[in-house]
Amino acid sequence: MGYVYLALAIAAEVLGTSLLKSTEGFSRLWPSVWCLGSYGIAFALLSQVIKSVPVGVAYALWSGLGTVAIVAIGAVFLGEELNPMKVLGIALVVAGVVVLNVGGAH
Repeated sequence: MGYVYLALAIAAEVLGTSLLKSTEGFSRLWPSVWCLGSYGIAFALLSQVIKSVPVGVAYALWSGLGTVAIVAIGAVFLGEELNPMKVLGIALVVAGVVVLNVGGAH
């Protein structure tokens, strides 16, 4: 069940981060409420995840996969440039998450 909560925590964090730009510096009420609410849900779920998943593994997956998702959303929906250095950075994040999971499995 921990990994189900982790997937939901990642989705909530990605939603919150995706909404961040629309808050316009937290000057717009409803986008700000949704953004902060999403982050609150993400952290609440993450706190449940670490009951059954090692904190290092959980946080590596949460932050790493969230980062990869946000870069993809930025490139596809926000018109942000995806250059070779960003692709390399994403590959390194994914490699780090894989290494931490392999190491955490022992």
